[in-house]
Formats: sequence, structure tokens, C-alpha cells
Amino acid sequence: MTSRERVIAALRREPADRIPVFMWFHPDTAVRLGALLGIPPALVGEAMGNDIRQTWVNNNYAMEGIVHEREGDAHTDFWGVHWVKRGAFNQIEGFPLAGRSPEEIRAYRFPAEHLEFLLARMAPLLADRGDAFVGVDVSPCVFEMYWRLRGMEDALLDMAADPELADAMLGRCGDFSVMLSAAACERFDVDWLWLGDDVAGQQSLMMSPDLWRALVKPHLKRSADVGLRHGLPVAHHCCGALRDIIPDLIEIGVSVLNPVQCACAGMDAAGLKRDFGKHLTFMGGVDTQGVLPNGTPAEVRRATERLIADMTPDGGGYILAASHTIPPETPDENIFVLYEVAGIPREEIFDRAAALRARTGQTGMSATH
Repeated sequence: MTSRERVIAALRREPADRIPVFMWFHPDTAVRLGALLGIPPALVGEAMGNDIRQTWVNNNYAMEGIVHEREGDAHTDFWGVHWVKRGAFNQIEGFPLAGRSPEEIRAYRFPAEHLEFLLARMAPLLADRGDAFVGVDVSPCVFEMYWRLRGMEDALLDMAADPELADAMLGRCGDFSVMLSAAACERFDVDWLWLGDDVAGQQSLMMSPDLWRALVKPHLKRSADVGLRHGLPVAHHCCGALRDIIPDLIEIGVSVLNPVQCACAGMDAAGLKRDFGKHLTFMGGVDTQGVLPNGTPAEVRRATERLIADMTPDGGGYILAASHTIPPETPDENIFVLYEVAGIPREEIFDRAAALRARTGQTGMSATH
């Protein structure tokens, strides 16, 4: 099967020749694996067997698409959000609407004039898609975009104390996501629309389910509707304990849920599959805080086998992915065991890396395998 066929089978909850994979790597992990495989870090996902390719066209571009070399390097993005490199990632250290008056908040302008620049990020991906399943990521969509503008404390306070203002601004965040969704779905030959809106912590939602339903859900639904109108599956990313609103996500048309942080309250793999597996394909679940970085290869093997078994009693409906990026302290052997259980042996990875070196003209030699 091709990568695209493999993912489509998972979306239909049908068996495939192997479990489809979409793994994210911490930048330091990608550098280390790139050196091992003799390829640039940017090609590690492809060499390791990722079946999905996608990129960001919303504010996540500013978080992950702009790369700084030195600790403390910074930029202010199109939205007025100030980012500073802390460790391997950019972190927000300046919110353009923090402490502003309601009048100033309502006067805020989203960067619609940069639409073409943002959408152009899809061009290289589509030009070299091969047989991959291709997605476009329009996250953050609603609440997560608002708190990046306003700051988390002020955003939550607005929702509780000034719901009219919050609704207006959450709606405008949704408008921008809808605009990007519509333009991307109309212009590009993509295989799904990827939404994202982190609204949960380790134990519960950041707000009551009723408040989420009143102020966030209607605006998230508008972006989902864009994908559905174009006949696309709608994937949604939300970290944490979001079980209370999973039925709502299904109701608005979400058919893929990521990242399935099984250690969070109510998010165990078997229970999610039992209760929602008729409606959702799950993507994620690999524990990047516990067993993968800290366990033995045998423990990683058992945990991965159990996760896949819990997620595929019907033969499909699952895409193997991590609950977060694979951290740099993860032993190489644990990573290779994870992939081996998924049906991608070490030899195949090294062979694919060799083919990538030949294709891109890389001269570096990979390690013996």
C-alpha cells in the first residue's frame, strides 16, 4: 500500500499492510537521528516512515516554522505576538492584547494581508508529496489563538466576566481560521483539514464544558464545516483531558483525534476506542514522558503492542503517533523498537535514508546498521 492508501484505510477503520505512522521529533532528536542516518534533520520523518505530510498556515507557523539558532533570539509575528527561543522551542513572552481595554481589543486587526505568504508554505510540500497523505494545519483556531493574543489569564477572565467581548473575539479568531481553511481547501489538493485548539489540562478542561460549548464550539464548527463541504476528513488536535467534549467534536464533524495523551484523566486508549471508536480514528497515544524515554526496549515493545491492540480491535482506526515530540533523552534503541512494532524494521529505515541521500545529493555516510 502507498502511504496515502494506508492512512485512508485507517480513516475508514479498515486493516492496512501496517499501522500508518505520523511521528513528531524534538529538534534535538531530529539532529541526532539525522546524524545517525546521514541525512538532514528535516528529512528524518520521511526516512523513519511517516505516512503523513503537513504544515502550518496559521499562528503555529510563528511558533514552529520560524527557527532561531541562539537561546534568547526573538521575533514578533504577524499577529503581534512576541516569541523568544527558550530551549529548543519558541515561547510566547509578549501578548499584544494583554491588559488592553475592551475598545482596544475590539479594534485589533488580524493579519489578513499576509494570507498569500502563509498559504505559500504549502507549495514545497505539495511539489514533493510523493505518495504521502497530505494535510493542511489551520491551528490554533479559536480559544488557543485568543489566549496567544490576550494572555491565558485575561482570556479566561474575559470568558467568565465579559462573555460578550469573549464571544466577539473568539469569533474573530474563528473567522481567520475559516478564511485560511476555505482558501487552502479551494486551492490545494489536500487529504484532510487539520484543526487545533488546546483547551484542556492534565485532569480536566481549562473551562467548564458548558462554557466551551457556548463560546468555543460554534466557532470551531465553522472551520470544520469548511472541510466537510470540500469532502475532507477533519482532524483535530487538543492535548490533555478532553473526554467531556469528545462527543461534541464528533457532532461538529471531527473524525480524527490527536494526540491522545493516555496518562491524562479519562483518556485511556481502550476506553476511548470502546466509547468513540465507531466515530473517530485516533492518532497518538505513545507515551513520550514515561515508557518511551525511560523504559527498556522490552518495555517499549510491550507498551506499543498493547497500544496498537487497544486501538485496533476492529482492524483499523488508528495512526501511530506520539503524545508529544519524541524527546532527546529517548534511546535510539527504543525508537527503533517502536517503529519495528509498527511494521517498519530498522533496515527499511536505513535503506530509505540511503535513498534520500541519493535523491538529495547528500554525501554523509550513515552509521552501520
